[in-house]
Amino acid sequence: MATELPPPASEGPPDDGEGAATRVAVEGAGTRAVHLRQCKLVVVKGGAGGAQRGREYNISGDVIRIGKVEGNDVVLPDETVSRVHCEILRDAKGHLLRDLHSTNGTFLDGAEIREAYIRSGSVITVGTVQLKFQPYEERIEILPSEKEELGELVGSSLKMREIFGLVERIAPTEATVLIEGETGTGKDLLARTLHQLSRRKAGPFVVVDCGAVSGTLIESELFGHEKGSFTGASTTRIGAFELASQGGGGTIFLDELGELSVDLQPKLLRVLEQREIRRVGGNRTIKVDIRVIAATKQELAKEVAKGKFREDLYFRLSVVPIRMPSLRDHKEDLPLLVRSFLKKMDGTKLEATEVDEQAMQTLMAHDWPGNIRELRNVLERGVALSPPGDASSGPVKLLSLPTSEVEAAQGGPIFDAALSYRDNKERWEHEFEKRYLKWLMQRAQGNISRAAREADMDRKYLHKLLKKHAIVV
Repeated sequence: MATELPPPASEGPPDDGEGAATRVAVEGAGTRAVHLRQCKLVVVKGGAGGAQRGREYNISGDVIRIGKVEGNDVVLPDETVSRVHCEILRDAKGHLLRDLHSTNGTFLDGAEIREAYIRSGSVITVGTVQLKFQPYEERIEILPSEKEELGELVGSSLKMREIFGLVERIAPTEATVLIEGETGTGKDLLARTLHQLSRRKAGPFVVVDCGAVSGTLIESELFGHEKGSFTGASTTRIGAFELASQGGGGTIFLDELGELSVDLQPKLLRVLEQREIRRVGGNRTIKVDIRVIAATKQELAKEVAKGKFREDLYFRLSVVPIRMPSLRDHKEDLPLLVRSFLKKMDGTKLEATEVDEQAMQTLMAHDWPGNIRELRNVLERGVALSPPGDASSGPVKLLSLPTSEVEAAQGGPIFDAALSYRDNKERWEHEFEKRYLKWLMQRAQGNISRAAREADMDRKYLHKLLKKHAIVV
């Protein structure tokens, strides 16, 4: 995206081949800063009879199109400029200038090019208009937010308020965001909050679970398909990228991106670089106007080192990396989270927004391997099992707390002195699996795909467990 802006407050070093990127760094005593590497185009000659001379265009997007007609990122109303003349792409090597079959050609420092990388200070000639390319680095200091709630996020700890501060500064930009963190830490809530606080909030927010679908189906899910392109493709389908681009352009959230197959990664990279897609079985390219947010429970940098994830795709996605902390690392937020979940809980019988002291002590003592998602499930289950009177007047006395649910279900201690360690363990695991699966399928209303996604479990493995415990869906 290109916008007309005044010159930046400070200019950094010239483009060194890494292109425009954002680095999140810790400086000094806990001071966080974002270093946003951008560039600008300055009209030095021509354009609307010379009227545009001196005009500046700040470039913050991955693809910038230059041409005569409205709809281009840089509009040059000059007869010598083609409707869509050329484009500038940001990739791992820098900024690539590419001619788009223009009538009068595209020149870089006086030489006509099809495509070439731009250096700091280079002059791009489009028709009779000359544009000077100037990279710069903008340092944005990130201070912890003073808020305890931001969008769909809740927390008063320093860890969460630092994330809030970063989100407040990054959300209005077009920067691609990569969210990492354990399962259940609220990566989806962070993505929704980024969208809600962005300039694209009026546009669609489209979620794709890259781990839930595989093969041709995930390609169709992302890019769409033409009728008859594969067995079962009885109609033309619009993919997630097209859907997110509707209504003036929205946000696409690629959840569990680390599960994306190696074969599909280069296709996704091409879409992110060129902002255009081709449906499965189609020949026509379709331009998309979207912001990309991705999330994964894996550490993609390690996956890159193992050769399981493309380095250039990782570079493209990790423009602004944010790591969501596990709940055990910010337990001081538990009272606030509990209050927030109880407020939002379905059902009119619940008026209280606090739990009793004993329940809170139990919650604080738990390690929360399932993080915030586990906390929400525990609260929903605990309230549902509580006596009616306890749910309508506070504080709420939760039943089925995380450290005692199996023991409470069996009516006494879960260990048998007559059995060995191995036998006790197998008995506990069997009972846990059976009760968890029943609860999971009830929560998902019998929908196996939904249950597998919520449990972060392979669908085939879930089928196997249901069959093992004779649970009929």
